Amino acid sequence: MNPILRNVLAIIAGIVAGSIVNMGLIQVIGMMIPAPEGVDVNDMQSIIDNADKFEGKHFVGPFLGHAIGTLVGAWVAVRLAATKRISIALALGIWFLLGGITAAALIPSPTWFIILDLALAYIPMAWFAWMISKKDPPETDIPSEVLDA
Repeated sequence: MNPILRNVLAIIAGIVAGSIVNMGLIQVIGMMIPAPEGVDVNDMQSIIDNADKFEGKHFVGPFLGHAIGTLVGAWVAVRLAATKRISIALALGIWFLLGGITAAALIPSPTWFIILDLALAYIPMAWFAWMISKKDPPETDIPSEVLDA
C-alpha cells in the first residue's frame, strides 16, 4: 500500500479509536460518579446553569477519557502508520488537544482542571503512545530509521 495512503488511514483509525475510548470512558465513569443532583449532562444549558455544583470527582471521567483516548488513538495510528510515526502520534495529540480547547471554551470548568487537562491529557499522552509503540515495532519492510523520522 502507498505509504501516504497508509498514513492517512492510520490517522483516521487513530481518531476513531481515540474518540470511542474517550466517549466510552466518560460514559462508564459517569455512571460510577453520577452528575450532581438536578444536572442533565446531555444538556449544555443544564451544565452551564449548575456549574457550581460540580466537584473535583466529577472531572475524573473527562480527564481519563481525554488522556486515555488520546493515548489509544495515537498508539493505534502509530502502529498502523508506514512512516513518520512520531509526527503522526503528535498530529493525533494536536487533533485531540484542539477538541480539548474547544471543550474548555464551551463547557464551564474550574481553571485547575482546564490547565491540568490541556497540559497533560493530549501531547504528553501522544508522545507516550509513540514511546511505548517503539518497544514492539510493527512488521514492515521499511528501515527503522525511516519509521522514526
